[in-house]
Amino acid sequence: MSSEKVYRSELTPVDFLRRSARVYPNKTAIVYGERRYTYAEFSERACRLASGLQNAGFTLGDRIAILSPNTPALLEAHFAIPALGGILVPVNIRLQADEVAHILADSGARFLFIDEALYPQIAELNLAQLQLIRIADTGQADDPYEQFLAAASPDPLLRVIDDEETPLSMNYTSGTTGQPKGVLCTHRGAYLNAMGQIVEIGFDRDSVFLWTLPMFHCNGWCCTWAITAVGGTHICLRSIEPGAVWDLLEDERITHYNCAPTIQIMMVNSAKAHVLDKPVTVSMGGSPPSPTLLAQMKKFNFQPIHLYGLTETYGPITICTWPDEWNALPAEEQARLRARQGQGYITAEDVRVVDEQSRDVPRDGETIGEVAMRGNTIMKGYHNQPAATAEAFRDGFFHSGDLAVWHPDGYIELRDRQKDIIISGGENISTIEVEQTIVRHPAVLECAVVSMPHEKWGERPKAFIALKEGQELSEAEIIAFCRDHLAHFKCPDAAEFGELPKTSTGKVQKFVLRELEWAGHERRIN
Repeated sequence: MSSEKVYRSELTPVDFLRRSARVYPNKTAIVYGERRYTYAEFSERACRLASGLQNAGFTLGDRIAILSPNTPALLEAHFAIPALGGILVPVNIRLQADEVAHILADSGARFLFIDEALYPQIAELNLAQLQLIRIADTGQADDPYEQFLAAASPDPLLRVIDDEETPLSMNYTSGTTGQPKGVLCTHRGAYLNAMGQIVEIGFDRDSVFLWTLPMFHCNGWCCTWAITAVGGTHICLRSIEPGAVWDLLEDERITHYNCAPTIQIMMVNSAKAHVLDKPVTVSMGGSPPSPTLLAQMKKFNFQPIHLYGLTETYGPITICTWPDEWNALPAEEQARLRARQGQGYITAEDVRVVDEQSRDVPRDGETIGEVAMRGNTIMKGYHNQPAATAEAFRDGFFHSGDLAVWHPDGYIELRDRQKDIIISGGENISTIEVEQTIVRHPAVLECAVVSMPHEKWGERPKAFIALKEGQELSEAEIIAFCRDHLAHFKCPDAAEFGELPKTSTGKVQKFVLRELEWAGHERRIN
């Protein structure tokens, strides 16, 4: 019997658009301000983009970078570039010129699509080695991007994917731990993570998805492909302003959006916040939502879903699944349970918490270990970094660098990143626990806790706090508040007030704060 794969095809999310264009040709696929595209038009534009790249000299395996907000062009690139057998390199739009230069050089990009409004931030770079295509983002005939499409063929592409393990994107880590690394994501992994999103979040053809999460971040947690697969509607959003988001929730009848908790904090504190007439599902990742935030979301009829994942896992790999019987629990207990990261996606084989010898820790909710996982949605590796790849993959599992406990019901709960745990006088202090206590104060908008050097104890917690508009709070007051709610050894010794440094997805860059505290010291104690 022949071993040839006669009756199967290689998995690729590119097929999702092909199918939806056949099944839902006249259904609205993309809404962007006054612009609306049907699935037939979406597919034609993606085909023209691919054809235009071929006309410009594309060769199989080329890296194609794009620096753009959440526009139709970026969504189209998620289909056109992989369909050609190219590798999409979505670039964080908040990076400085030297950081963009690192990504362009490290990835080996040959083409760069750039939103014209973003060009000034990289104007100093020598881009002579790249073919540059500007995006005016007007949708008009004189837009260079629209001209690029108009000059190309609308004919469907032949299927060129003959190995589903071929990379389709190179996504750079968000920089919470320093220099970004290029994460290689495959056609198979992207297809299966998209399917996991459909199953776990509950997307269907009636889904109206608002793009509050940057598409450049883990390909928008693969929702670029998932929403397209079910024939849902993408509501593209160039920037996030809470009042405008509230308007869209009503005007476009939004059913779902994704974000970091910091974005949802802005939403519930917006002057336009009100009780929605139908629930909106909000999937959150990046850091655990505080009990305070969860209570506010419930008040406004948001349905929270707590996810956990990394760039290396195509975005979410665990979900805090919510059994019906938990609805009868007291509000405080519900908040405690919902803040957990949960269990593996249907597309994840195993998510474990292990000790330093890669042995499972007890499922007691107390013993801290490292989150390790394997399955269909783990990266192929780090681009050009074999040592870092080997370090991440040990004993058959990807090791995340995140610290967690394992509960008796199988749910994991993050305690910290390994570099964020504070060891003070031999006691382990979870910065997450301290942060969640601080944000319970009514004047606090958000906060981050890191270690600072201490002559006697080695290191002690320090809180960096952003206050709600019009609120005042002193260092002494917040420390006293913590002492009322935490063991005293866990309470911060100092507090500083102001804006927090963040990645483009709203994740606080604790390493920046830590570097400020440890500048001038030969080593960081943590």
